[in-house]
Amino acid sequence: MASMAYSTTFFTPFHDFTQFRTNPPIPSVPFIKTCSFGSSNSAFFQHHGFSQQTTSSSLPRFLIKPKSFSLHARAATEKTIYDFTVKDIDRKDVPLSNFKGKVLLIVNVASRCGLTSSNYSELAHIYEKYKTQGLEILAFPCNQFGMQEPGSNLEIKEFACTRFKAEFPIFDKVDVNGPFTVPVYQFLKSSAGGFLGDLIKWNFEKFLVDKNGKVVERYPPTTSPFQIEKDIQKLLAA
Repeated sequence: MASMAYSTTFFTPFHDFTQFRTNPPIPSVPFIKTCSFGSSNSAFFQHHGFSQQTTSSSLPRFLIKPKSFSLHARAATEKTIYDFTVKDIDRKDVPLSNFKGKVLLIVNVASRCGLTSSNYSELAHIYEKYKTQGLEILAFPCNQFGMQEPGSNLEIKEFACTRFKAEFPIFDKVDVNGPFTVPVYQFLKSSAGGFLGDLIKWNFEKFLVDKNGKVVERYPPTTSPFQIEKDIQKLLAA
C-alpha cells in the first residue's frame, strides 16, 4: 500500500485516490466506520472528478456509512471531554466541564465548503429543537481541508450568526489533524477511530458525546445533522 501523504491544509489518505474510485477494495473488517468525503470546490476534488454537487450517493459504496447501526461506546479511556479547556471564538477560555450533563454534538466547520449551507442550516434547526432538552452543539472552525475556512474569527462568527442564525457555541479556529492538533481533538479521535485511522477526513465530521462526557459515535462528513437526530434523542432520554 502506498505511503500516506501529509499536508498542513489537507490529508490525502491514498496516494492515488482515482484507483480507489474506479476499483475500490472491499474492507476486510465489516464493522469499521466508513470514510465519506463531502463535496468541495478544491483543486484536488475537481482534479479527481468531484464536483460541487458531490453527494454520498455518488461516492464508492465502501466509502458510505451504512444507514443502520447500533449506538455504542468506543474505546474506553479514563479521560472525558470535561478534562479539556478550549478557547471560544473571542479567544476566551471555556472549560468544557461547563457542559457537564449535556449531550454534545461536536463538529469541525468551514464557511466555503460544498457541505456548509446544508450542515449549518440543519445544525441550527437541531439546536433550536433540542437545546432546552440538554443538547449543545460545539463548532470548531478549521482551515485544513481545501483552505475553506480562511477568515478571521470575527468573520467566521459574523458568517455563522448572520447568515445561518447559529446560536450554538463557536470556538477558536483549530487544527484537527497533524502536529498542532488541539488536545480536545486528540481525545475525540483516540476515543472513536474512523475508517483509515484517526484522521478527520473533511469539513463537518461529527462526534456525539453522552451526558458523562464519553464519545459514543463518530459520523463522516456526508452524514447530515438530521440523520443523527434519532441518536441524539436516545442520549437525551438516557
